[in-house]
Amino acid sequence: MSMYRVWSYVADYSLLLVSGAAIALFWANLSPGSYHALVHFPLWSGGPVGALESHGGHSLRVMTLHFLFNDVLMAFFFAMAAKEVWEAVALRDGSLRGRRALTPLIATVGGMAGPVVVYLLLASALGVLGDVSRGWAIPTATDIAFSYLVGRVVFGARHPAIGFLLLLAIADDAGGLAILAVFYPSGEVAPAWLLLSLAAALGVYFLANALPRRLDRGDQDRPHSTWLRKTLGFWPWALAGAMSWYGFQMAGLHPALGLLPIVPTIPHAEREFGIFAEEERYQTDLLNVIEHALKVPVQFVLFGFGLLNAGVEFSAISEPTWLVLLGLVIGKPLGITLFGWLAAYPLRLGLPEGMAVRDLPVVGCVAAIGFTVALFVASVAFPAGPVQDAAKMGALLSLGSAVIAIAAGRLFGVRKKA
Repeated sequence: MSMYRVWSYVADYSLLLVSGAAIALFWANLSPGSYHALVHFPLWSGGPVGALESHGGHSLRVMTLHFLFNDVLMAFFFAMAAKEVWEAVALRDGSLRGRRALTPLIATVGGMAGPVVVYLLLASALGVLGDVSRGWAIPTATDIAFSYLVGRVVFGARHPAIGFLLLLAIADDAGGLAILAVFYPSGEVAPAWLLLSLAAALGVYFLANALPRRLDRGDQDRPHSTWLRKTLGFWPWALAGAMSWYGFQMAGLHPALGLLPIVPTIPHAEREFGIFAEEERYQTDLLNVIEHALKVPVQFVLFGFGLLNAGVEFSAISEPTWLVLLGLVIGKPLGITLFGWLAAYPLRLGLPEGMAVRDLPVVGCVAAIGFTVALFVASVAFPAGPVQDAAKMGALLSLGSAVIAIAAGRLFGVRKKA
């Protein structure tokens, strides 16, 4: 993969996000009143979509700018992340299938458990555990885009640790999505509403995917599948996605995860080419076509997400900032190194050829960049206020792990493979 592709990916998914976050930081510190007025600007009150707010003794849903980006539009970002996870797990040649994926998967468990242990132990030692315990999942996150870029700088283009890092980051994303769904409901949980999401997923899979293929069996022209694709396009899945999203909102789960049940139902390629693979640009299956169509809109969604979530006043730095930051920069390397070593040697699963144990702590430092998902988890773990702001600052400061990773690469004698 060329360095141009790497920079292209990071520009696509991170440059606008960082720009939005930088503007938010300046704005919130120069004029906090106007910044928060923007974040909570009401777009629609009393409709079926929005955050529940109490007005005059009764509840109604209010769609604010913050809700629009965090709960509605970020669903497309998480759907694209879920697409990579789904392909890696389900498709032929998927990178998370088989024995070769076991060591990075076990290392991922350490990379998620380590930060939680460090976070909770430090919170207990500082005597603030009761105030910040809900933030335990914030430092479990790994930002795939930034980690990938820093990994290339530290290890070089052809080092086997890059593939190891990508597997770990994808699995980390999958774990993070599960944690969000299970531990951070957005309201009072009403699981019966998930039947709507399930019905939407099963309905669109059967009617728009499985049934046309069955009717076309034995006919090379595939008339039913072709008619569906040319006439209806992605619209059946758009309708199913809207139903699933609404089901998640009403169930009390975070609606940004509402498109996840629909992703596996979309017709996809028969094999997986790998995350960021050049070949995916030329795939004509609907899943890749939808991903390509979402690419530019999601860039602006991430800009808005950064703008509406990263506006933290510097005076907000307090204990949660250091808990999140140290959870990432200490817990990630320790967890990944320990569990990676256990998998490679006591469990005899081994490491990729050309990768040594000394590379594991460096991979851990690279994976300690939480940023995007850490910011998102912070926004749902704590109510708006000083604790949330402090935790967000820890997520922002985790970008500094890039410098630590480069230093660790030199300290452990990483041999770059360009």
